[in-house]
Amino acid sequence: MSQRDFYETLGVERSATADEIKSAYRKMAMQYHPDRNPDNAEAESKFKEAAAAYDVLSDPDKRARYDQYGHAGVGGGQQGYHEYTNVNDIFSAFGDIFGQSIFGDMFGGQQRGSRQRSRKEHGADLRVRMPLSLEEIATGVEKTIKIRHMKTCSTCTGSGAKGSGGYTSCTACGGSGEVRQVSRSVFGQFINIAPCAACSGNGEILQDKCDTCSGEGRVEGETTVKVTIPAGVRTGNYIPLTGKGHAGRRGGQSGDAMVVIEEVEHEIFEREEDDVHMRHTIDFPTAALGGEIDVPTLTGAATLTIEPGTQPGSVLRMKGNGIPHVNHRGSGDQLVHIDIYVPKKLSSEERSALRKLSASNHFKPADQRQSGDFFQKVKEVFS
Repeated sequence: MSQRDFYETLGVERSATADEIKSAYRKMAMQYHPDRNPDNAEAESKFKEAAAAYDVLSDPDKRARYDQYGHAGVGGGQQGYHEYTNVNDIFSAFGDIFGQSIFGDMFGGQQRGSRQRSRKEHGADLRVRMPLSLEEIATGVEKTIKIRHMKTCSTCTGSGAKGSGGYTSCTACGGSGEVRQVSRSVFGQFINIAPCAACSGNGEILQDKCDTCSGEGRVEGETTVKVTIPAGVRTGNYIPLTGKGHAGRRGGQSGDAMVVIEEVEHEIFEREEDDVHMRHTIDFPTAALGGEIDVPTLTGAATLTIEPGTQPGSVLRMKGNGIPHVNHRGSGDQLVHIDIYVPKKLSSEERSALRKLSASNHFKPADQRQSGDFFQKVKEVFS
């Protein structure tokens, strides 16, 4: 490696900032990149020379020693800075310039310990139906459920191998888990990277399978889980149980279990958002005179006041007796739709009493009272 001045090599002043040095190096690296200068020994030499200069000038301590003592201050190219003999060495040292993955693709370098992506199969998610009554939704509830899923094999702890030496490095991809196809065109070099078909991208091939799971790393099983359901949920809401789905093959990450809420149809109440509706029938005397009645709610019986003269079809609101709001404080209301009971059979005494009451205008609808007054006036005129 030439001992030319590092500042001169990068074409910058000795007062250059770190960003200026970095920019100058990037420009030279692109200019003398071996892919752009195939079979050009001079370009490769300049490329390495620029890398050596940047190695020193980008480090504040090395730069200070170089400014004071020259090449001797940084080991004269032997110890204080790198003297690159292979462009793959530059990839490992200057990944911060272009980004490690891009630089690696440019040079085709493989650093298996740091670059190999995990291609282990992720376990599938699963859905678990959770039917809930409105009473359970109104108060919240804790449920214990059993999940049938693929579990990690306890014999091989998910590896799928019979022993510690069950895997061998894939010869097709050299253990990288990926294969590369390089093509050249007038626009430059193109590199296509794809998972290795021989090892499914794992970089290893299973030779000696676990007897329990037959090399899958997982077996069918059942897990018991407690699930806390908050008050106020509705059909379609779900609660994720992280890692409780199917285990991935051969040590792959487990999926999640989604507990999906389903409201069970109620025999009394009908939900509308966080309000609940119900119909309740009262007798005529209570509707006319008023009083108090007991009505069911989602949390037990409650007393409802009936005002005198309550009409059929009236809707009475019971504040806060509905479904709790799941995202903020408070609850919906309970709306009671009033019906009036009309008996189908009457005793003679009841008939007699009702006939007497029917003679009173108070027991006639307004339109009948008005028509009765009209006919009475007509009768008086012609009498």
